[in-house]
Amino acid sequence: MRAFLKSLLDSLRDLLPIVLVIGFFQLVVLRQPIPNFTEILLGTLFVVLGLTLFVRGLEMGLFPIGETMAHAFARKGSVSWLLLFAFALGFGTTVAEPALIAVADEAAVVAAEGGMIENSQNSKDEYAFGLRLTVALSVGAAILVGVIRIIKGWPIQYLIVGGYIGVIIMTAFAPKEIIGIAYDSGGVTTSTITVPLVTALGVGLATAIKGRNPMIDGFGLIAFASLTPMIFVMAYGMVI
Repeated sequence: MRAFLKSLLDSLRDLLPIVLVIGFFQLVVLRQPIPNFTEILLGTLFVVLGLTLFVRGLEMGLFPIGETMAHAFARKGSVSWLLLFAFALGFGTTVAEPALIAVADEAAVVAAEGGMIENSQNSKDEYAFGLRLTVALSVGAAILVGVIRIIKGWPIQYLIVGGYIGVIIMTAFAPKEIIGIAYDSGGVTTSTITVPLVTALGVGLATAIKGRNPMIDGFGLIAFASLTPMIFVMAYGMVI
């Protein structure tokens, strides 16, 4: 109970700057009363409670299970199963990512209104699903490459620089309508579900492998997860 109350106070502290900024500009700059104040207050309380429960869930469930499975695969010594698990984890968490679902649906609506696809519900659903699948495949591939980097001990900066060179090259050839969506896809993948599990996997794996430093080798998987969707989605736009 004490830990929950501490998390609740931490959530209130974290959200306080947002509340103060909105209140300042609404009351001082715009000089207008806050509309639907009761509903907004109730919604804010729900956000605080939801954020608190989410953070506690990460600490109690997702982080431990990610690190435990990474240790288990490292002890098992099967690189093939570890790589398969890494790909499946990246793919599965991304497909279920709420932010990606929202962005894919909105992109489908805009694509239909802009004449890129047929303006029908079936076409929009197929476009959104294809976009989600493309991003999920890219994140799965990114986590796989990141795990190989941890195993081999490759410097992360060379892979990141090479990846962004690929992004720049793809940007020159991709349809202009898909570039913004591709860049946003890189951000929405690194959200509520993907980040904790992938981070736990990287740290746990770097801890379990002899000669690896969790601080140096355990982090960086999220960078790959936000990089590869840009390339894959631009390729998706070129094909579509």
